[in-house]
Amino acid sequence: MLSITEENYLKALYKLSDGSNKSVNTNALADLLKSTPASVTDMIKKLHEKKLVDHVKYKGAFLTQEGAKLALSIIRRHRIWEVFLVEKLQFTWDEIHEIAEELEHIDSDLLIERLDVFLGFPEIDPHGDPIPSADGHIRSIAAVPLTQITDFQHIWKVCAVTEDDTDFLRLLTRMGIALGTVLTIVEHHPFDDSYVVKMAPNATEILITSKVAHNLLLKKANR
Repeated sequence: MLSITEENYLKALYKLSDGSNKSVNTNALADLLKSTPASVTDMIKKLHEKKLVDHVKYKGAFLTQEGAKLALSIIRRHRIWEVFLVEKLQFTWDEIHEIAEELEHIDSDLLIERLDVFLGFPEIDPHGDPIPSADGHIRSIAAVPLTQITDFQHIWKVCAVTEDDTDFLRLLTRMGIALGTVLTIVEHHPFDDSYVVKMAPNATEILITSKVAHNLLLKKANR
């Protein structure tokens, strides 16, 4: 049985490594978890003793195969709970992250599997993130940040966001942007790296700042 803190470390390591086996340095972990490098070092040692994390001196820590498996299990719980909160309890996408952070630590595979069945086996959470399968498989999202798009002729659809910060999601809601929003890119302003986009169905033009554009994932929409 892992503690809540240990589970949070595994999830943070998975996030910072982008789901790969690349190492993560102590300072990055401390920043994400709002901890101190000394506390991080102590926890890494504990997780190493449990064979969930390996550590290379001066290079950082990385998840073992078992550590990655557990991290994906925690992420699966979190994202399934988010779907439940939005679809069945009518929470909005900006209200669910902190609640799911609490619920993800309920260690019951049976509960999660029954929730999965009850929800109709959802593949993505309300932020567009893929939900890992029960056997630890997670599919990649065929999407790119708005900032990487150079094709201004095509129609694009918002399919995910890379940030689940409450203020960011509320800003998107005020702008009229949600998963599934269809838009075309009108122009890019190099001076401040902002974008003007035109949103369907009313062809409303809005300005998107560089920070928002970096966190908005799009894929080509079917015509």
